[in-house]
Amino acid sequence: MTPDPKQPTASGSSRPTIRCTRRIQFCAGHRIWGHENVCAHLHGHNYVALFHATAPELDPLGRVIDFSVLKSRLGRWIDENWDHGFVLHRDDAEAIDAVRRVPGQKLFLLDGNPTAENMALHLLDEVAPAELAGLGVEVVKVTLWETENCFAEVGR
Repeated sequence: MTPDPKQPTASGSSRPTIRCTRRIQFCAGHRIWGHENVCAHLHGHNYVALFHATAPELDPLGRVIDFSVLKSRLGRWIDENWDHGFVLHRDDAEAIDAVRRVPGQKLFLLDGNPTAENMALHLLDEVAPAELAGLGVEVVKVTLWETENCFAEVGR
């Protein structure tokens, strides 16, 4: 078994924390309810989410986790809930009504505005723990790129 990445080595120095990162792309629409500018309108983005994971120890092959597991579990959740859908504030009745008028349109409701910050926080606090439960891995940071120029980061 590979030694714990946070434990002291034989020389007494601490091993660095080892993280692995999985990139997942998706397209989703939203609006920022109450926004003072153009983001008050329904629109969409090509998002890029970076999931930074760590574990108390590396697996027998020397990994935090197989990258494909992060893709299959976290990517599946994003595909089922956000990709090619709309993410809206649960109290934004006007936008919810508009989206529900489109047959088959995917809709996900957040407790707060679907800013990059709140979406990244939802992925870190709700989605990652549920999807990776029992694997001995923790997502410690989520970076969510909303555009080529703008991103939000949340972490522990």
